[in-house]
Amino acid sequence: MKIRLSILLLFSLAMTTAFGQDTEPADGSRVISTAVPFLTISPDARSGGMGDVGVSSTPDAYSLFWNPAKYAFIDKTFGFGIGYVPWLRSLVNDIGLASVVGFGKIGDKQAIAGSLRFFSMGAVMFTDADGNELGEVKPNEWTIDATYARKFSPEFSGAVAARFVYSNLVPVDLANLSVRPGTSVAADIAIYYHHPMEVKGLSGAAIDFGLNISNIGSKMSYSSTSIVRDFIPTTLRLGPTFTMDIDDYNRVSLSLDVSKLLVPTPPVYEYDSNNNVVTGADGKKVIAKGMDPDVSPIKGMIQSFYDAPYGFKEEMQEIILAAAAEYWYNKLFSVRAGYFYESKYKGDRQFFTLGAGLRYNVFGLDFSYLIPIKSNNPLQHTLQFTLLFNFDNTKKAEKAGGSN
Repeated sequence: MKIRLSILLLFSLAMTTAFGQDTEPADGSRVISTAVPFLTISPDARSGGMGDVGVSSTPDAYSLFWNPAKYAFIDKTFGFGIGYVPWLRSLVNDIGLASVVGFGKIGDKQAIAGSLRFFSMGAVMFTDADGNELGEVKPNEWTIDATYARKFSPEFSGAVAARFVYSNLVPVDLANLSVRPGTSVAADIAIYYHHPMEVKGLSGAAIDFGLNISNIGSKMSYSSTSIVRDFIPTTLRLGPTFTMDIDDYNRVSLSLDVSKLLVPTPPVYEYDSNNNVVTGADGKKVIAKGMDPDVSPIKGMIQSFYDAPYGFKEEMQEIILAAAAEYWYNKLFSVRAGYFYESKYKGDRQFFTLGAGLRYNVFGLDFSYLIPIKSNNPLQHTLQFTLLFNFDNTKKAEKAGGSN
């Protein structure tokens, strides 16, 4: 696909952040934007079919993205997965996220895992201000991840993960611009709790809880001269899962994920009579409501809980909810459904998802389909596939804490 855009226009769109907004949206929306938003795209079809739920679901190869602490409870010796997500398919046909992930157990209490995610933005034809073609390029972003997980007790585990992020949006060899690829180094901190329960009339019941703070890392800049640096999508995700075996062949799980970007909310700036942003003596924009977003990543994480210009109501609008149900028959075939809700003032992503999975010996296949609530949603027609390969299927493990 060829998209004829000027370099300046593409750079402006790709680098748009909430901190650069100079006007208040007429519809009242106040979206929090970050660099490298591809880090928030679900890379696997299992969670994709469950409304992007995964912080406390049973462990699988893609636990690194949702909650790496789950690897300590996985009942396979080692395995790997391959996934692909066609993105914004209703708008373009050559944007997508590819991923490869692998894990290995070290004894009964430890596990390691690593992954590579590659986001391609398709083919873009760059032009200069006069419309002259400068050449076709393919902007891309990728990340390499690694994690270590360990059980601290029969019911509790923790994990840390490291991540290197690379974002090449405007190739510098096409123009004399002071731009460069953006890079960042980030970390995740996660915990996972698995507690078997005794429920009358049910066997194998368990309650699980997960918490993951992902992408705690340095800001990103795409310019060698600008002092502006953008936050990456640091995210808090937590929630429970209840699993029950109806009988020896049928298992049902119910999950809820609650998430929030730990990034400062854009403030409301002061305007003069000509509708221009007022600048103070220090050269900074004068803030009418809210707090200064130009802070360090750690301070930004803390500030994100109380800096919304319109108070507690706006803070609550920044919370994203996702709920899902998953059914397995004889650990061979599954069907899934989920619902994802984001406030209309903070992005307005609202959709249902459906999915199914198959496991046979070492081989697994998952797929999902997204159903938007509103028509003309750019996410509609998102059909996602994931291949899984798990080894040592016969290893004994706690039934409720095993991998699906």
